[in-house]
Amino acid sequence: MPEIFKGIALFTPGGDVVYCVDPSKRDRWHLHLCVALQELLGLSEPPHFLVPGYTATVDRWFDPHTQQLQTFAEVYPAVRRYQPLLNAIFGTEGLVWQLAPWQEETCNPIVLETYRPLFAPLWENHDLVACLDNQQQLTRPKVGQVLSETSESLPSEEQIRGYVLRLFVAGNDIATKRTLETLHQVLEQQLQYPYTLKVIDILKHPELAETNQVSATPTLVRVWPQPVRRIVGELEDLQRAIQIVLS
Repeated sequence: MPEIFKGIALFTPGGDVVYCVDPSKRDRWHLHLCVALQELLGLSEPPHFLVPGYTATVDRWFDPHTQQLQTFAEVYPAVRRYQPLLNAIFGTEGLVWQLAPWQEETCNPIVLETYRPLFAPLWENHDLVACLDNQQQLTRPKVGQVLSETSESLPSEEQIRGYVLRLFVAGNDIATKRTLETLHQVLEQQLQYPYTLKVIDILKHPELAETNQVSATPTLVRVWPQPVRRIVGELEDLQRAIQIVLS
């Protein structure tokens, strides 16, 4: 383990983890790990919704004033129980990780549960501990296998970028169907990167409307990339709405 490095880890709800150690502190980010999970578990798309709620980061640097190494480590509540594993993979034995603040928009377990049907492997445990580095080819693991493998180069921008959108509606009437059809068409034409669009009917899931602070429909929310953006009210000018969401 290098003396100075940035480390990030991405967990699944089932307990698997993909992590990386970056001595340059600039080459590896959370979305690279989303792409790695997609490849390892055979997912249809990168699970961007795990960020940041299922992540942990550690930064070790040299302080010129004290002439000593300093370490800052932060873990989100959903994965705080994995601190012994994090200390093992990052070589930070005995370190107590600081608890990151809970973010309602991106860490709500009720919202996360809505992704389970499409991303079922994330809720299974494959005994996977995979390290992403620059040396080897990333391959899908066998159950119980511990990996230290990755692609030969960084994923392209097209691979690591992506959008997570939520559309809150009230019922499934003609207006809602028309909005969905038009929105899907615009997204397919305008987005050059993968996206996940989750449609939530607040009549069936009022708790999701409350946790996402939705008071009117339709409401289009961009959850990722941050900052969170939203368009409230009738989406008559979808082109303009999409431009605002993507800005």
